[in-house]
Amino acid sequence: MADRFRELERPQAGRPKDIVLMATVSSFESLRFPSKSDLHQFGELFQPLYIASSDEARRQAVAALSRCPQIPEETALFIARQPIAIAAIFLMGAKTLTDATLKQILRIAGPEHARAIGRRDDLSPAIIEALVGTHQDHASRRTGEDRDAALREAARLDREEKMRDELRALVRAATPAVEAPIRLFPATEMHQSLFVRFARTGDIGMIAVTLADALSSSQWLSERILLDVSGRQLAETLLALGVPDADSLYVLSTIYPHLADGGAETLLAALDAAEAVRRIESWQRADSYTNGDSLPAAANADDRAATMADDMQAKGLDNHGKSSQAGRQRAAG
Repeated sequence: MADRFRELERPQAGRPKDIVLMATVSSFESLRFPSKSDLHQFGELFQPLYIASSDEARRQAVAALSRCPQIPEETALFIARQPIAIAAIFLMGAKTLTDATLKQILRIAGPEHARAIGRRDDLSPAIIEALVGTHQDHASRRTGEDRDAALREAARLDREEKMRDELRALVRAATPAVEAPIRLFPATEMHQSLFVRFARTGDIGMIAVTLADALSSSQWLSERILLDVSGRQLAETLLALGVPDADSLYVLSTIYPHLADGGAETLLAALDAAEAVRRIESWQRADSYTNGDSLPAAANADDRAATMADDMQAKGLDNHGKSSQAGRQRAAG
């Protein structure tokens, strides 16, 4: 393991920092029981690579580390101090964060970070008490204008979360929930439209949600596919799902900039559709054995279907999942 980390540490011509960061995180993530030496070496490598990488690579790296059962404490504190757009997923779900570390974060973090910690599903009484104290401390230092701004920000975050819930429910409503053997079905027109829309807006999280639904898999599998920085796994998946070439090329070149200027065309041309279907179905079976159905159906989905359809049409999607002309113009603008 030490040799692998040291090999990643050496500068190599033509190796973007994003790729080195994700390779380092993937190598660490593969360790089931990292030694003290592994933790120390990873801590030394992570911060400089993170600082030199793009925001998208940073988000993907932090999302992967949030699933690791153990990471260096200094790395956890470093991630916790990052902007909330990157740190939120780690603060809300990382199992490596102990009560002592969470208390330390609350002492140095702002109200947005505290709210993210408050969404954890395993809060101890001690952390709940610390959150209450932190909230009271923040409130006592705010002026009336600051409180109004905080409320507006909380309302915005709540609206965004509701929109994500509605998108998940709308995508799930397109296919009845029935028991069936593991089998890959072509992506619906709704899935295809959402792939392009979320690629255009750069919302990788919602691409993962849509891809998981198209594959009838857990979101863990779709995130693993997107974390392949070569783009090959996503290319195979889009080919196996029967996504039109034009849409696949746009999605690939947008998510993976190194595939622009002909790289995506070359990658797709080298793939075999039948082999891609066999590979993706094997991933589905493995995911089913390992994770089961990790994305629960939305409550009251039938009652809310008509309302969500109207909401999506207002956002630029018609009832069949296609982008309306007005929606396309808004997205392009």
